[in-house]
Amino acid sequence: MSLLPVIALVGRTNVGKSTLFNRLTRSRSALVADIPGLTRDRQYGRGRVGDRPFIVIDTGGFEPEAKSGVYVQMARQTRQAVVEADMVFFVVDGREGLTGHDEEIAAELRKRAQRVLVVVNKTEGRPREQVASDFHALGLGDPVPISAAHGDNVRPLVDMALEMIAPAPTAPVEGFDETDWPADPADAEAPDVDDKDDKHATARRARVAVVGRPNAGKSTLINTLLGEERLVAFDQPGTTRDAVAIDFERGGRSYTLVDTAGIRRRAKVRETVEKFSVVKTLQAIEDSNVCILMLDASEGIADQDASIAGYLLEAGRAVVVAVNKWDRVDAAERERVRSEFDRKLHFLRFARVHFVSALEATGIGALMKSVNEAHAAAMCKLPTPKLTRSLHEAVERQQPARRGPVRPRMRYAHQGGQNPPIIVVHGSALQHVTDAYRRYLEGWFRDRFELVGTPLRVEFRSSHNPYAD
Repeated sequence: MSLLPVIALVGRTNVGKSTLFNRLTRSRSALVADIPGLTRDRQYGRGRVGDRPFIVIDTGGFEPEAKSGVYVQMARQTRQAVVEADMVFFVVDGREGLTGHDEEIAAELRKRAQRVLVVVNKTEGRPREQVASDFHALGLGDPVPISAAHGDNVRPLVDMALEMIAPAPTAPVEGFDETDWPADPADAEAPDVDDKDDKHATARRARVAVVGRPNAGKSTLINTLLGEERLVAFDQPGTTRDAVAIDFERGGRSYTLVDTAGIRRRAKVRETVEKFSVVKTLQAIEDSNVCILMLDASEGIADQDASIAGYLLEAGRAVVVAVNKWDRVDAAERERVRSEFDRKLHFLRFARVHFVSALEATGIGALMKSVNEAHAAAMCKLPTPKLTRSLHEAVERQQPARRGPVRPRMRYAHQGGQNPPIIVVHGSALQHVTDAYRRYLEGWFRDRFELVGTPLRVEFRSSHNPYAD
């Protein structure tokens, strides 16, 4: 599988990097990675243009010449982001024009970055070409004028960047309205399959990523599954530095296990590890079929566990939860962990939860059985006739609410994708379907087709009325 493109946002303070980050990711929440010993964070998020996903890194204000204080640490974070990125968006302020600080950053990027696009932000209401003209002096190619706050020219910017990183195999999406930026995932229709018991596809190799905070026991779990000390497992956060993929077989099934670096929120050791990269973990998540989310029972459920789980859900990956080190906690602590899980990770109710000890190899068999179920559900094929019948049953049981004189009408459904399963519902006035009714349909289809361990997405397509004009 190909790795997701990585785009880093770099520039001085207050040029609009965070505004652009929020627009690209359609969210104000993102995973935060602290390199041990650093005091400023890089933020990681997931964006998508058409059917092409990518990873975005937001950075603090860049001071290349900083000699002391917090700015040295911020510059170190930014340099790491530049090294990780396939493309750097050098964001500058079109209102202020070219500054000496911009020229310093440009000199740094010429030495370190693979590819750079100069992005002139805050150009709304002004002649774009005129505003961008000063920045030709940076010698980094033609500047691209945008407005991150209003979304002006953002889609063409990302299209250009992705084409420079890796040309798309198909023609770009037509008829795009910038007000809809970014576009939702494409819904290529899946071919119908015969009405038989092979609804869950299990023949292919399952790619399973083990993710979680540092020292949760990810490497120990993989060593236990393999029956050998294949990976370095040490009782110190941050032992694993990169994503490591290992093929193995268990019970006649083929797997690729991916051990990932722990994603930390706060630095707990003083050693600065320059090569630590959350990007590798996020790419491993994107490339996987199933993710085992490792939680440390002895540490409780942290906010960072919820952040990681949120990224798994956003990426649409099947999830199995393994609460590790269960043998180390007493009854009161076990009850506290269960309560914290229900409170902080309630959005993972579709996932199986197992209380295990990776070191003692307890609960591992049941865990892998759930991995198999989640993989089968994520890669399932759902026949159009069955989906349509199930849709009609759901509507008969509970109709969508009216919006004024209009009630949405749902005619048929088909499968629009796998990993995660996407169900596309066709009808009229479906733009009026509420989020609550969408959740109702998601739960209905999940129960009817026994989709355990995987997110499920329901999307709506309204037919065009030829007499509307």
